[in-house]
Amino acid sequence: MQVHIRKARVIDPQSNYHDKVVDLLVEDGVIKNIAATIKSDADVVIAAKGLCVSPGWVDVFADYREPGFEHKETIASGLAAAAAGGFTDVLLAPNTQPSLSSKSIIQYVSGKAKGHATSLHPLGAATQNTEGKELAEMLDMRQHGAVAFSDGWKPVQNAGLMLKALEYVKAFDGTLIQIPVDAALSAGGLMNEGITSTGLGMAGIPPLAETLIVHRDIELVRYTGSQLHITGISTAASVDMIRKAKKQGLKITCSVTPYHLALTDESLNTYDSAFKVSPPLREESDRLALIKGLKDGTIDCIASHHRPHEWDAKAKEFEYAADGMAVQESTFNILWDTLKEYITIDRLAEAMSTIPRDIFGLPSPEIKKGNKACLTLFTTVDDNTLALHDVKSASKNNPFIGKKLSGKVLGIINNGQTHLNK
Repeated sequence: MQVHIRKARVIDPQSNYHDKVVDLLVEDGVIKNIAATIKSDADVVIAAKGLCVSPGWVDVFADYREPGFEHKETIASGLAAAAAGGFTDVLLAPNTQPSLSSKSIIQYVSGKAKGHATSLHPLGAATQNTEGKELAEMLDMRQHGAVAFSDGWKPVQNAGLMLKALEYVKAFDGTLIQIPVDAALSAGGLMNEGITSTGLGMAGIPPLAETLIVHRDIELVRYTGSQLHITGISTAASVDMIRKAKKQGLKITCSVTPYHLALTDESLNTYDSAFKVSPPLREESDRLALIKGLKDGTIDCIASHHRPHEWDAKAKEFEYAADGMAVQESTFNILWDTLKEYITIDRLAEAMSTIPRDIFGLPSPEIKKGNKACLTLFTTVDDNTLALHDVKSASKNNPFIGKKLSGKVLGIINNGQTHLNK
């Protein structure tokens, strides 16, 4: 099949066509031609005002819940949501049942993902069954497809065990991923501790519950010389600590969610459990610090923290409602709607494509004649409203459904397949 992409601005610093408006002809998953103008009888023609094309986007942390929790999300429905959101690659959280803590489960989810336009990259559990008691066989999982290691939504609390994990992965140049949450300090908390939580009468989670873990893990990286990726940072203090650690040459990278960039704890004024997430939404000063960190490169990339839940897991008293948003389909729209006044589309595309590929050792396909096509197609001059009936995810816990947001993902080309949105 031939796909003709017309008059698209290339956003790929590694390509000779970067920042040029060109036609691209893709045939059977390979970029056959790139030129100012191409004549063709292609099966599919893609054209749009302000059309942009970049190397395929990577979501560095998403949760599809299969095996064990298929009523929340399956691998098939999750990858459909990812493709609709413009992602050609997804790093899968290990919090399944059984967890991704053995080579057999890594092979199982990898097998289930075959044949999809979006590629799935499992994150192996750092500890057995993500229980935080003893290390998992990370090298064995690495050899069978795990791209990095994490206990996902159950971050490693024991400093001694975290030290051993960092030393273990250093032997094969691996990377650990940690969500910065101190379980003891956040226990019983429902939202960010501050003026808003006091006014609402809800138990708060202090910023210290995040910054303490960030500080501890930075020092452990300093001691071991290993590599750590901190995902879902939410406080200004975390950004400052990571900025300093990077300047000191430590192997620290980090990512931020779209909803931490777009929202604050004031979203909880209506007691709507759709906005209950972990780490929690913080104050406006934190949100602005996150934006600054993304702009100056302190924050490397984007993680959707796509966390799907069935209806009744969210539609209950706030105290008992589950944490998380299923926003993978809306990620780009949330980001561009929030960030268009602060950063360039080039910086955002870099944070969603080339940088995460470098961090996690994924192939970084240059937009070049003869290369396999791994492309995301989008526009910044259009807008999009995700209707409930168009949601690809099996779960609908996305507070942005029905909201008009800037930007539009047109589709992806990857794994020899072309997936186009309506």
